[in-house]
Amino acid sequence: MKLSLMTLAMLTGVVSPLAVQAQAGAAANEVNLVGRAAPDPAQLPAGPQKDLVLYGQSLATRTYAYIGPEVADPAMRHAGNNLACTSCHQANAAKPFAMPWVGVAATFPQYRGREDDISTVEERVNGCMERSMNGKPLPLGSREMKAFDAYISFMSQGVPVGGTVKGAATLQTKMPNRRADTEAGKGVYAAKCAVCHGPEGQGQRVGKVGDAQGYTFPPLWGPDSFNTGAGMNRVVMATRFIQANMPLGASHDAMQLSVDEAYDVAAHMASQPRPVKANLEADFPARWNKPVDAAFPPYLQGTADQHKYGPFPPLAEKQKQMADKLKAEAAATRSGKAVSR
Repeated sequence: MKLSLMTLAMLTGVVSPLAVQAQAGAAANEVNLVGRAAPDPAQLPAGPQKDLVLYGQSLATRTYAYIGPEVADPAMRHAGNNLACTSCHQANAAKPFAMPWVGVAATFPQYRGREDDISTVEERVNGCMERSMNGKPLPLGSREMKAFDAYISFMSQGVPVGGTVKGAATLQTKMPNRRADTEAGKGVYAAKCAVCHGPEGQGQRVGKVGDAQGYTFPPLWGPDSFNTGAGMNRVVMATRFIQANMPLGASHDAMQLSVDEAYDVAAHMASQPRPVKANLEADFPARWNKPVDAAFPPYLQGTADQHKYGPFPPLAEKQKQMADKLKAEAAATRSGKAVSR
């Protein structure tokens, strides 16, 4: 396997002095989102900055009304579905363990395995636009991109660069060491999820098709949902999100589903039809850091079925062995070059 310079740096721990400095200060600069009040943009003084931050908040909470596929101006139709960013990034993108945006501005630019490169906040936003929103990238100089950037930066105030955020991303729940049971998941869905998301997973619209008013509860599959390239289409990631945040009212410290229930219902959701993201084989070009639940080729540790439905712990162990081997080879290569000098 040919390794890029970025991959070599990641495997051998050779990173920039700035990254080293950031890592050194991370432990001393931890911010705990649990119980922490989220910044309120309404408290900003009147002016262009407040206007832009508030527009960013509106874009996050009512994405469909500004850049969705049903808005009046065709040039503004960047999202390909009628979801909102906060369909996943709950509580105005501030809820702990619901992939909050708090602190994001302090962690970017950052290495992203999906691209095997350093990515900016703007590139991360556009990644969601193309996957979770099943749409197209926002122009980098657009008011909409600037508004997203302003809102993310505002929500990140108080989080030091190089710090860590407790409550970021999703809760790191250990996966059951078995294949997920989609039939059991169908039962969990009917009992715990259908009341909000509908018996067929199509959500509950606020109004009618074409009015750009989105959903009270979003669809989980079908043509107006996220596509196959979205993180929520991966069973491990979906399990962690679902257990800590679903059904309505659940949180990381008040879960309503067991890990087995969340695991099976995540698999049921992943088994349903949804828009297809083209060229997924180009994701995670380094391969060694491709998530084990990324259910698209190439498959390096197991079968297509196992990468979609598990069991995942054996795949994770194989991935660790691959990474360790590549790390040793990369270190030997660097050592050889040093000796030759």
